[in-house]
Amino acid sequence: MTKSDPFAVMGSTRPSFLLLAPVCVLLGVMTAASGNLPLDGLSLIIALIGAAIAHVSVNALNEYEDFRSGLDLRTSRTPFSGGSGTLVAHPHLARQVQGIGLASLALTALCGLFLLFRSGWGLLPLGVLGLGLIYFYTSRINHNRWLCLIAPGLGFGPLMVLGTHYAITGAWSGSAAVASLIPFFLVSNLLLLNQFPDVEADRSVGRDNLPIALGLNSALQVYGLFALLAFLGLGLGVIAGLLPSGALLGLVTLPAALVVYLAVRRILGQGGSLVPALLAPMGINVALTLATPVLMALGIWLWP
Repeated sequence: MTKSDPFAVMGSTRPSFLLLAPVCVLLGVMTAASGNLPLDGLSLIIALIGAAIAHVSVNALNEYEDFRSGLDLRTSRTPFSGGSGTLVAHPHLARQVQGIGLASLALTALCGLFLLFRSGWGLLPLGVLGLGLIYFYTSRINHNRWLCLIAPGLGFGPLMVLGTHYAITGAWSGSAAVASLIPFFLVSNLLLLNQFPDVEADRSVGRDNLPIALGLNSALQVYGLFALLAFLGLGLGVIAGLLPSGALLGLVTLPAALVVYLAVRRILGQGGSLVPALLAPMGINVALTLATPVLMALGIWLWP
């Protein structure tokens, strides 16, 4: 191993993307705090660690599987899609990256077991589903267009937000369930849009996602529908009394979602190469996916 290898291998975890997990945990914490329930601080720490390690695991396993399949050599890499390029530059690190993914998965399972015994066995279905999503995401889920669409949203939405709420309170909550739908739709959209530049490369290794199956224009309509459902769900959740009114602060990012949709529609209408034209809307999409749950959490804290 060269001196640079320890740093290179960490690139496979995609550190710049790991902020999403704590953001979703934060939303679960704030739904719990808004209910004036006693919060378990130790369970919160373990839930946060488990969520972060779960994200590391799925990223590393995705890097390993994409390298092994040859996909990494065919993609048009962008700052938001196409992997980190770690194993393209350092192919001898493949087994180490796989090891990071599997070790992180085992640590995630240990965090889950701790929370099961401390907070209650109600977490068991979420935990089993979460481990399955991580392990099978690249090898199986990415070969089914509908599972591929919803799996990222399930992981960061209901599993992290609702799971965090239960872990620190020991109880289910309609508020957390509704709140979890916003990252469900937004994170699903995040991965959906990131698939646009890689249609031909993904098709060549047998993947089956909506841009491949339906075409880019139809996939964009699904993006628009999911964005609409995210913000509509937020508004209806407040109207129904399931979310505090402060959660409406998340609506600040609604114009950004519209900007992304219109920009991508214009780019597709013009034809030609998608990269680098898609970079700006993809960047805005990342920002709104992170900002919306944060603003919801901030609003709930300020106006419970």
